[in-house]
Amino acid sequence: MISHTERSANYAILLLFAAIALWPILTILGTALGPDDAGGTGGLANFPAAWEEGRFGSSMLTSIAVSGFVVAVAGVLSILAGYAFGTMRVPGAAVLFPLFLLGLMVPTEVIVVPLYFDLRTFGLTNTFWGIALPQVAQSVAFGTFWMRAYFRSRPQSLIEAGRLDGAGSWRILWQILVPPGRPAIVTMVVLTFMWTWNEFLIPLVMATDESLRTAPLGLAFFQGQHTSGLTLLAAGAVIVAAPVVVVYLFLQRHFIRGMLEGAVRE
Repeated sequence: MISHTERSANYAILLLFAAIALWPILTILGTALGPDDAGGTGGLANFPAAWEEGRFGSSMLTSIAVSGFVVAVAGVLSILAGYAFGTMRVPGAAVLFPLFLLGLMVPTEVIVVPLYFDLRTFGLTNTFWGIALPQVAQSVAFGTFWMRAYFRSRPQSLIEAGRLDGAGSWRILWQILVPPGRPAIVTMVVLTFMWTWNEFLIPLVMATDESLRTAPLGLAFFQGQHTSGLTLLAAGAVIVAAPVVVVYLFLQRHFIRGMLEGAVRE
Protein backbone atom coordinates (compact mmCIF):
# COMPACT_ATOMS: atom_id res chain seq x y z
CA MET A 1 0.00 0.00 0.00
CA ILE A 2 1.49 3.32 -1.07
CA SER A 3 1.35 5.98 1.61
CA HIS A 4 0.11 9.51 1.02
CA THR A 5 3.66 10.85 1.35
CA GLU A 6 5.03 8.43 -1.25
CA ARG A 7 2.20 9.24 -3.65
CA SER A 8 2.78 12.97 -3.22
CA ALA A 9 6.52 12.50 -3.83
CA ASN A 10 5.79 10.49 -7.01
CA TYR A 11 3.51 13.22 -8.35
CA ALA A 12 6.05 15.91 -7.48
CA ILE A 13 8.80 14.07 -9.38
CA LEU A 14 6.50 13.50 -12.37
CA LEU A 15 5.50 17.17 -12.42
CA LEU A 16 9.16 18.21 -12.25
CA PHE A 17 10.13 16.05 -15.23
CA ALA A 18 7.02 17.15 -17.13
CA ALA A 19 7.98 20.79 -16.57
CA ILE A 20 11.55 20.09 -17.78
CA ALA A 21 10.19 18.39 -20.92
CA LEU A 22 7.52 21.01 -21.66
CA TRP A 23 9.56 24.14 -20.95
CA PRO A 24 11.48 24.17 -24.28
CA ILE A 25 8.27 23.47 -26.21
CA LEU A 26 6.37 26.26 -24.47
CA THR A 27 9.31 28.60 -24.96
CA ILE A 28 9.38 27.97 -28.73
CA LEU A 29 5.60 28.37 -28.98
CA GLY A 30 5.71 31.58 -26.95
CA THR A 31 8.47 32.98 -29.15
CA ALA A 32 6.65 31.97 -32.34
CA LEU A 33 3.49 33.76 -31.18
CA GLY A 34 5.29 36.84 -29.90
CA PRO A 35 5.75 40.20 -31.68
CA ASP A 36 7.48 39.81 -35.02
CA ASP A 37 11.03 40.98 -35.63
CA ALA A 38 9.82 44.25 -37.16
CA GLY A 39 7.89 45.12 -34.00
CA GLY A 40 4.45 44.19 -35.35
CA THR A 41 1.63 42.47 -33.53
CA GLY A 42 2.86 38.96 -34.38
CA GLY A 43 0.65 36.13 -33.16
CA LEU A 44 -0.64 33.55 -35.65
CA ALA A 45 0.37 35.85 -38.53
CA ASN A 46 3.97 34.79 -37.90
CA PHE A 47 3.30 31.31 -39.29
CA PRO A 48 2.17 32.37 -42.80
CA ALA A 49 5.04 34.85 -42.87
CA ALA A 50 7.57 32.17 -41.96
CA TRP A 51 5.98 29.77 -44.47
CA GLU A 52 6.39 32.26 -47.31
CA GLU A 53 9.83 33.60 -46.41
CA GLY A 54 11.26 30.15 -45.70
CA ARG A 55 9.62 28.59 -48.78
CA PHE A 56 8.55 25.66 -46.63
CA GLY A 57 5.93 24.51 -49.13
CA SER A 58 8.46 22.77 -51.36
CA SER A 59 10.58 21.36 -48.54
CA MET A 60 7.55 20.05 -46.66
CA LEU A 61 6.28 18.28 -49.79
CA THR A 62 9.71 16.70 -50.29
CA SER A 63 9.77 15.51 -46.67
CA ILE A 64 6.26 14.09 -46.98
CA ALA A 65 7.21 12.23 -50.17
CA VAL A 66 10.47 10.87 -48.73
CA SER A 67 8.93 9.92 -45.38
CA GLY A 68 5.92 8.26 -47.01
CA PHE A 69 8.12 6.24 -49.35
CA VAL A 70 10.54 5.18 -46.61
CA VAL A 71 7.77 4.23 -44.18
CA ALA A 72 5.87 2.20 -46.79
CA VAL A 73 8.82 0.35 -48.31
CA ALA A 74 10.77 -0.17 -45.08
CA GLY A 75 7.60 -1.23 -43.26
CA VAL A 76 6.76 -3.99 -45.74
CA LEU A 77 10.36 -5.21 -45.99
CA SER A 78 10.73 -5.17 -42.20
CA ILE A 79 7.58 -7.25 -41.71
CA LEU A 80 8.74 -9.80 -44.28
CA ALA A 81 12.29 -10.00 -42.92
CA GLY A 82 11.13 -10.06 -39.30
CA TYR A 83 8.67 -12.85 -40.12
CA ALA A 84 11.42 -14.90 -41.74
CA PHE A 85 13.92 -14.43 -38.92
CA GLY A 86 11.30 -14.80 -36.20
CA THR A 87 9.37 -17.87 -37.32
CA MET A 88 11.47 -19.75 -39.89
CA ARG A 89 14.80 -21.51 -39.99
CA VAL A 90 16.64 -19.22 -42.38
CA PRO A 91 19.93 -20.64 -43.69
CA GLY A 92 22.75 -18.47 -42.40
CA ALA A 93 20.49 -16.55 -40.01
CA ALA A 94 23.28 -16.47 -37.42
CA VAL A 95 25.30 -14.37 -39.87
CA LEU A 96 22.56 -12.51 -41.75
CA PHE A 97 20.73 -11.11 -38.73
CA PRO A 98 23.86 -9.48 -37.21
CA LEU A 99 24.45 -7.90 -40.63
CA PHE A 100 21.01 -6.29 -40.35
CA LEU A 101 21.94 -5.01 -36.90
CA LEU A 102 24.96 -3.21 -38.36
CA GLY A 103 22.47 -0.67 -39.67
CA LEU A 104 21.68 0.17 -36.05
CA MET A 105 25.26 0.11 -34.81
CA VAL A 106 27.03 2.13 -37.50
CA PRO A 107 26.25 5.88 -37.33
CA THR A 108 25.34 7.76 -40.48
CA GLU A 109 28.41 9.99 -40.17
CA VAL A 110 30.66 6.97 -40.75
CA ILE A 111 29.04 5.79 -43.98
CA VAL A 112 27.75 9.00 -45.58
CA VAL A 113 30.95 9.84 -47.52
CA PRO A 114 31.53 6.42 -49.13
CA LEU A 115 27.78 6.16 -49.67
CA TYR A 116 27.85 9.45 -51.56
CA PHE A 117 30.53 8.20 -53.95
CA ASP A 118 28.71 4.90 -54.47
CA LEU A 119 25.45 6.65 -55.31
CA ARG A 120 27.25 9.12 -57.53
CA THR A 121 28.64 6.19 -59.53
CA PHE A 122 25.08 5.08 -60.26
CA GLY A 123 23.90 8.62 -60.97
CA LEU A 124 21.62 8.75 -57.93
CA THR A 125 23.01 11.80 -56.18
CA ASN A 126 20.87 14.92 -56.30
CA THR A 127 17.79 12.77 -56.87
CA PHE A 128 14.82 11.66 -54.80
CA TRP A 129 16.24 8.12 -54.71
CA GLY A 130 19.57 9.28 -53.35
CA ILE A 131 17.73 10.72 -50.35
CA ALA A 132 15.18 7.95 -49.82
CA LEU A 133 17.01 4.68 -50.50
CA PRO A 134 19.74 5.07 -47.82
CA GLN A 135 17.04 5.82 -45.26
CA VAL A 136 15.07 2.76 -46.36
CA ALA A 137 18.14 0.64 -45.67
CA GLN A 138 18.63 2.21 -42.24
CA SER A 139 14.96 1.82 -41.34
CA VAL A 140 14.84 -1.83 -42.46
CA ALA A 141 17.65 -2.59 -40.01
CA PHE A 142 15.61 -1.34 -37.06
CA GLY A 143 12.30 -2.64 -38.43
CA THR A 144 13.66 -6.15 -38.91
CA PHE A 145 14.96 -6.21 -35.34
CA TRP A 146 11.66 -4.87 -34.02
CA MET A 147 9.36 -7.17 -35.99
CA ARG A 148 11.53 -10.25 -35.36
CA ALA A 149 11.06 -9.67 -31.65
CA TYR A 150 7.30 -9.38 -32.14
CA PHE A 151 7.00 -12.55 -34.23
CA ARG A 152 9.17 -14.50 -31.79
CA SER A 153 6.80 -13.52 -28.98
CA ARG A 154 3.75 -15.03 -30.76
CA PRO A 155 2.69 -18.51 -29.57
CA GLN A 156 4.04 -21.23 -31.83
CA SER A 157 0.71 -23.02 -31.42
CA LEU A 158 -0.96 -20.17 -33.31
CA ILE A 159 1.23 -20.77 -36.34
CA GLU A 160 0.82 -24.54 -36.13
CA ALA A 161 -2.96 -24.18 -35.94
CA GLY A 162 -2.89 -22.10 -39.11
CA ARG A 163 -0.84 -24.73 -40.89
CA LEU A 164 -3.23 -27.47 -39.79
CA ASP A 165 -6.03 -25.45 -41.38
CA GLY A 166 -4.12 -25.44 -44.65
CA ALA A 167 -2.76 -21.91 -44.48
CA GLY A 168 0.54 -21.21 -46.20
CA SER A 169 3.30 -18.96 -44.91
CA TRP A 170 1.89 -15.93 -46.73
CA ARG A 171 -1.59 -16.37 -45.30
CA ILE A 172 -0.26 -17.07 -41.79
CA LEU A 173 1.68 -13.81 -41.93
CA TRP A 174 -1.00 -11.44 -43.22
CA GLN A 175 -4.17 -13.02 -41.80
CA ILE A 176 -3.01 -14.55 -38.50
CA LEU A 177 0.08 -12.71 -37.23
CA VAL A 178 -0.18 -9.19 -38.62
CA PRO A 179 -3.70 -8.20 -37.39
CA PRO A 180 -2.94 -8.67 -33.66
CA GLY A 181 0.46 -7.06 -34.22
CA ARG A 182 -0.99 -3.66 -35.07
CA PRO A 183 0.48 -1.91 -31.98
CA ALA A 184 3.99 -3.20 -32.77
CA ILE A 185 3.66 -2.22 -36.44
CA VAL A 186 2.27 1.23 -35.62
CA THR A 187 5.13 1.81 -33.18
CA MET A 188 7.61 0.90 -35.91
CA VAL A 189 5.82 3.19 -38.38
CA VAL A 190 5.79 6.16 -36.00
CA LEU A 191 9.47 5.79 -35.11
CA THR A 192 10.47 5.33 -38.75
CA PHE A 193 8.46 8.39 -39.79
CA MET A 194 9.96 10.48 -37.00
CA TRP A 195 13.55 9.47 -37.80
CA THR A 196 13.06 9.95 -41.54
CA TRP A 197 11.37 13.33 -41.14
CA ASN A 198 14.13 14.60 -38.85
CA GLU A 199 17.03 13.22 -40.92
CA PHE A 200 19.41 16.03 -41.79
CA LEU A 201 22.78 14.67 -42.89
CA ILE A 202 21.74 12.38 -45.76
CA PRO A 203 19.59 14.99 -47.57
CA LEU A 204 22.32 17.59 -46.98
CA VAL A 205 25.03 15.46 -48.59
CA MET A 206 23.03 13.67 -51.28
CA ALA A 207 21.09 16.60 -52.77
CA THR A 208 22.13 20.14 -53.62
CA ASP A 209 19.06 21.02 -55.68
CA GLU A 210 16.82 23.45 -53.80
CA SER A 211 13.73 21.55 -54.94
CA LEU A 212 15.01 18.44 -53.10
CA ARG A 213 15.52 20.13 -49.74
CA THR A 214 13.68 18.43 -46.90
CA ALA A 215 11.98 20.33 -44.09
CA PRO A 216 14.94 20.21 -41.64
CA LEU A 217 17.23 21.43 -44.42
CA GLY A 218 14.80 24.21 -45.27
CA LEU A 219 14.74 25.24 -41.62
CA ALA A 220 18.55 25.28 -41.47
CA PHE A 221 18.79 27.57 -44.52
CA PHE A 222 16.00 29.71 -43.08
CA GLN A 223 17.98 29.99 -39.86
CA GLY A 224 20.93 31.36 -41.82
CA GLN A 225 18.70 34.17 -43.06
CA HIS A 226 17.41 35.08 -39.58
CA THR A 227 20.42 35.05 -37.32
CA SER A 228 19.23 38.02 -35.26
CA GLY A 229 15.43 37.68 -35.22
CA LEU A 230 14.00 34.64 -33.47
CA THR A 231 10.26 35.06 -33.97
CA LEU A 232 9.99 33.80 -37.56
CA LEU A 233 12.67 31.19 -36.90
CA ALA A 234 10.64 29.81 -33.99
CA ALA A 235 7.52 29.83 -36.18
CA GLY A 236 9.43 27.88 -38.83
CA ALA A 237 10.58 25.36 -36.23
CA VAL A 238 6.97 24.83 -35.12
CA ILE A 239 5.90 24.33 -38.75
CA VAL A 240 8.60 21.70 -39.34
CA ALA A 241 7.86 19.85 -36.09
CA ALA A 242 4.07 19.89 -36.50
CA PRO A 243 3.71 16.81 -38.78
CA VAL A 244 5.59 14.56 -36.35
CA VAL A 245 3.42 15.77 -33.48
CA VAL A 246 0.23 15.24 -35.50
CA VAL A 247 1.23 11.70 -36.51
CA TYR A 248 2.09 10.82 -32.92
CA LEU A 249 -1.14 12.24 -31.51
CA PHE A 250 -3.18 10.41 -34.14
CA LEU A 251 -1.49 7.05 -33.46
CA GLN A 252 -0.52 7.47 -29.81
CA ARG A 253 -2.89 4.81 -28.46
CA HIS A 254 -1.36 2.08 -30.63
CA PHE A 255 2.13 3.52 -30.17
CA ILE A 256 1.94 3.33 -26.37
CA ARG A 257 0.48 -0.18 -26.52
CA GLY A 258 3.28 -1.29 -28.80
CA MET A 259 5.89 0.14 -26.43
CA LEU A 260 4.38 -1.30 -23.27
CA GLU A 261 3.19 -4.74 -24.27
CA GLY A 262 5.49 -7.51 -25.44
CA ALA A 263 6.59 -5.91 -28.70
CA VAL A 264 10.24 -6.33 -27.82
CA ARG A 265 9.98 -9.44 -25.68
CA GLU A 266 12.26 -12.30 -26.66
